[in-house]
Amino acid sequence: MLISKNWITRLLANAGNEGFNPTDEELDAGFVRVGFETEGYAPLPETTGPLVIGRVKEIEELTGFKKPIRYCQVDIGQANGTGEPQGIICGARNFKEGDLVVVSLPGAVLPGGFAIAARETYDHISNGMMASAAELGLAQKSEGIITLDDASLPAGTAPGDDARAILGSDDTVFDVNVTPDRGYALSARGLTREIASAFDLRYTDVASDPSVAGIDVSVVPAPSGETIAVTVDPATKAKRFGLRTVEGIDPHAAAPFWMQRELMLAGIRSVNAATDVTNYVMLLTGQPMHAFDADKIAGGLHVRNAADGEEFETLDHVKRTLSAEDVVISDDNGIQSLAGVMGGTTSEISGGTVNVHFEAATWDALTVARTARRHKLSSEASRRFERGVDPALVEVALDIACALLTQIAGGTVAAGRTLVGGVETRTAIAMRAARPSELVGVEYPRETVVRRLEEVGCAVEGDGEELQVTPPTWRTDITVPVELVEEVVRLEGLDEIPLVLPTPRGGRGLSPLQRRRRAVTHALAYSGYAEIIPTPFIANDTFDTWGLDADDPRRKTVKVQNPLDADYGVLGTTLLPSMLEAVGRNVARGRADVAVYSVAQTSEKRADVSPLPSVAERPSAEVIAELIESLPEQHLHAATVAVGNAELAGPWGAGRGYDWSDAVDAAQVVARACGVELAVAAAEYLPWHPGRCAELSVRGADGANVVVGHAGELHPQVLERLGLPARTCAMEIDLTAIPLEERFPAPRLSAFPLLNQDIALVVDEAVAAEDVRRTLEEGAGELVEAVQLFDVYRSDALGESKKSLAFGLAFRAPDRTLTEEEASEARLAAAELAKQRHGAEMRG
Repeated sequence: MLISKNWITRLLANAGNEGFNPTDEELDAGFVRVGFETEGYAPLPETTGPLVIGRVKEIEELTGFKKPIRYCQVDIGQANGTGEPQGIICGARNFKEGDLVVVSLPGAVLPGGFAIAARETYDHISNGMMASAAELGLAQKSEGIITLDDASLPAGTAPGDDARAILGSDDTVFDVNVTPDRGYALSARGLTREIASAFDLRYTDVASDPSVAGIDVSVVPAPSGETIAVTVDPATKAKRFGLRTVEGIDPHAAAPFWMQRELMLAGIRSVNAATDVTNYVMLLTGQPMHAFDADKIAGGLHVRNAADGEEFETLDHVKRTLSAEDVVISDDNGIQSLAGVMGGTTSEISGGTVNVHFEAATWDALTVARTARRHKLSSEASRRFERGVDPALVEVALDIACALLTQIAGGTVAAGRTLVGGVETRTAIAMRAARPSELVGVEYPRETVVRRLEEVGCAVEGDGEELQVTPPTWRTDITVPVELVEEVVRLEGLDEIPLVLPTPRGGRGLSPLQRRRRAVTHALAYSGYAEIIPTPFIANDTFDTWGLDADDPRRKTVKVQNPLDADYGVLGTTLLPSMLEAVGRNVARGRADVAVYSVAQTSEKRADVSPLPSVAERPSAEVIAELIESLPEQHLHAATVAVGNAELAGPWGAGRGYDWSDAVDAAQVVARACGVELAVAAAEYLPWHPGRCAELSVRGADGANVVVGHAGELHPQVLERLGLPARTCAMEIDLTAIPLEERFPAPRLSAFPLLNQDIALVVDEAVAAEDVRRTLEEGAGELVEAVQLFDVYRSDALGESKKSLAFGLAFRAPDRTLTEEEASEARLAAAELAKQRHGAEMRG
């Protein structure tokens, strides 16, 4: 909001703070101190040289020129050294003989470096210029020159006196940034209250005592009866509606310069006396108003919702098609105003208006906001109604407006007043006086808390620690105790809160889950994989391309209601689709050898629709539990994809391409990083190759194996559909499904030597090497430390569909040096168990 410094200081001075005259910097700091940042401030442009009051004595209309020109004789007293009238050429038409004007004499320099000098023009010598508000930097543009009202000038003011004091040239305009929750501050009433708190000054509310603004409302008679009938439909959500009438005004009267000045500095142009009064009252109190030409209103007024498609011409002369959600004020002739936004042309104030209906109302904030945006019609009124207007201001604003208009344009205030709706009583908020100190950590005495809340306008009751605080009608943003605490802290000064960092509690750094995720990420990176961050969205037809069954769990995807790309409208239950697309883009751009990994979340749908609890009250525990259960289940996955060569060809050898074993090895890297042992078994699981797919499992808490992922080469048909090279390998593990055991390093170093023995077993081709290894580990007993496969041999000499598996067994005893006999005995026991389970025969 734009507001002049002089207006603020004048209102505070009238409240008993004589001598309060802060610098621009101090006033700006005062706004900031109570939580209102400013977009800046700017002093009014300076005019140097002679700038005086003049009275127009004679006007000669010059003819024979392309536009109307006047040659005026202006009395400027002794300002020209002779006392003789000053001859000045002027093209403005808004003044007459006898009017007081502002004259810049030769030697004056106006804002922008415009120097005034005597010059011959239109066949006359013009010795100066009668100035407009725009020429003196008071407004962006203006129609006509400044005319002054004798009644509003200080006693003893005469032609030739310096005009700067009357113009208020020594002033600064502040642009105060009012946040959406502080609508009351879009007024001189609200901002002076805040400045009074910032500087610990006395404050008088202009709504309770308009004389602080120099307005005498005693001339307004007490209401008796109605002005005209008004009906308000409940569907409009209008809270209050008031109407009062001034009859018999001078239709040619203009607002005095002091009022026009405050309007201009606030960015509002002067229109006519009645309209200027409504705008001034809005700037003063924060209550938007509207003035109707009473003679153009037929019958009573009806506040209703517009008919869908109904047309209405607003004051900006734009015909608008209304919606059924728009609220309008209508009479027997039709719509007269778009409620809370802008009036209409049918009943606007004109040069012939002698009777005026003043309207003040409290509209529903959300309705006004939607109407203003729907019609792209933001006005000063809608800005205030959107943020909330004090409902108790309706009758106050009406009385102030009537008093001002009769002072300016004469006329009488009709006895009747129409008032619909009342002011709701605010509910008291219970708060302990010590609460601000407890929350902020700064000691605020009870007296300070009470004083600051009363400065805000709250009524505070309670003698002890428990306070009952009733917020004022204009502070609709205060509803809970913590908002009262905010007001106390804000007014006491946020800069008074010491910058002391809290002492952190001792901890162990990252959580076990965070450490495991970091370990997996580092392990895969150290193994030669490059990390990528896949998009969580996958193509809608991904699983059709893979050929998954209709009941496959991976099809339980979460659909996005408003996806960025309509073809990618679901959240992935696996990381592979996005990763395969990334690899495909790299291959298409000529990068043949690619190995990437990712550790990210997947989403699996658990319910088709989530419940929508009521916002009127806190949901029950059952509703919250149901809501949580309906949310997608998210697991952390780790995945790798590799294509091309694992080892490049060169002088060192022929190189080697990625195959299924590399994918399984990547899974083992993840398992080691998680501190678990991974079991590997053959499986068929799309999109992997049915003969080159490994099922990955770990031992669960109940001792049973839990499948956590798959690894191997991808199915040739899937690769062909995706445009990927043959033998592309992939691995994916559900890290969330892996049991988390927090293990601390406790290495055991034995003083006794390791004893190694080998064993070669002939088994059927269908027997998995991992199954044989586990059997040997079990059969060798407690003395075996490790069993590792180091060779697979196939030959016709072994027999049809036979293979030889060679294992290295490492033995060690914790308390002695093992003998060859003890190790051989354990080795034979392992071979015997393998024979029983798998039909394994030892090779010589």
